Amino acid sequence: MNRILIAGAGVGGLTLALSLHERGIPCAVFEQASEVRPLGVGINTLPHAIKELADLGLLPALDAVGIRTHELIYVNRFGQEVWREKRGLHAGHAVPQFSIHRGQLQALLWQAAMERLPPGTLHTGCRLDGFSQDDGSVTATFMDRAGQVVATERGTALVAADGIHSAARHILHPDDPGIRWQGIMMWRGAIPWPAFLDGDSMVIAGDMAEKLVLYPIGRAEDGMRLTNWVICVRTGDGSAPPPREDWSRLGSLDTILPSVRRFQMPMIDLEALVRATPEFYEYPMCDRDPLLWWTQGRVTLLGDAAHPMYPVGSNGASQAILDARLLARLLDEMPAATDALAAYEADRLPKTREIVRLNRMGGPERVVDVVSALAPDGFARLEDVISREELAVIAGGYATTAGFAKV
Repeated sequence: MNRILIAGAGVGGLTLALSLHERGIPCAVFEQASEVRPLGVGINTLPHAIKELADLGLLPALDAVGIRTHELIYVNRFGQEVWREKRGLHAGHAVPQFSIHRGQLQALLWQAAMERLPPGTLHTGCRLDGFSQDDGSVTATFMDRAGQVVATERGTALVAADGIHSAARHILHPDDPGIRWQGIMMWRGAIPWPAFLDGDSMVIAGDMAEKLVLYPIGRAEDGMRLTNWVICVRTGDGSAPPPREDWSRLGSLDTILPSVRRFQMPMIDLEALVRATPEFYEYPMCDRDPLLWWTQGRVTLLGDAAHPMYPVGSNGASQAILDARLLARLLDEMPAATDALAAYEADRLPKTREIVRLNRMGGPERVVDVVSALAPDGFARLEDVISREELAVIAGGYATTAGFAKV
């Protein structure tokens, strides 16, 4: 019974499982998918989170599948540079920043868990259905896709890392308004492509009405890079629900090409890249309102179940990793699991609430939003539009809030 139950085998849940094992704390992981497959597209994982994964001995595995990000360049839709900053090791951090396929990150965490954790720790096809508590334990029920109970497990605590549609969040907060949408749709794809710039750089262009994100997430044959691209377009004001919440809906060229053609990117043939991508996906940019609390007795939330945020600022997976590492440490250091969960919430909730708020405003990407508003037709000299000091406040302030500023 003296073990931690984890609902969800995403980045946060698996990092927690590996961290608990590192500290000799038994756990059991329950994933609703029937198998863990490398799904998704690109994400960035920031140095403060990579340090935690490096401490778990995962740096060689990350290097095998990801790209050590060199720099981030913000430009307007004409390709004029607004802001440039080094990232990871190049910015003086002790560890890299990684651009990586989200599915590959989850897969390497799953593989590490398979190798390190005792047999019978990892369970698939198990969706959290409910839980009950008494003075000394929590009992969780898990069901399969057909609605049949497949496991009833008892533990010291239940950590729900079951994503933006978290069952535990719904149970704990039945009146939560659910998914929030500000009117932005996203189209995302990835394809092997000739390296642009130095092969390890990120580019963010445009503004919150129409934005482009480009970065390599892996190496491919013949010196190519697996190149991740994202087009974001504001299609509504967010007053109505998103037109769909299908995260696997195929996008169409007819829909996206008008926006693609409004970007002038000297470093890459953007239209050729998008046209060459065999399949890409369309879905709304969503988050949820921050909660006032995550924890009830022996049950708490982690990662996207606790604080889903807009995918700006490279923070979603990074914050889930930080959640997991802190929670494992507190569960090890504090005699009572309930005290550990309360301390975890007290530390992480206010920090992530502020990141959710900043991401809704554009996060560090606000540097291009501001310049676009001041100079919608481009500029001859950036200094005539805005000072570097003003841009530094936006970019540097976000890094400090998110916890990855170099000090």
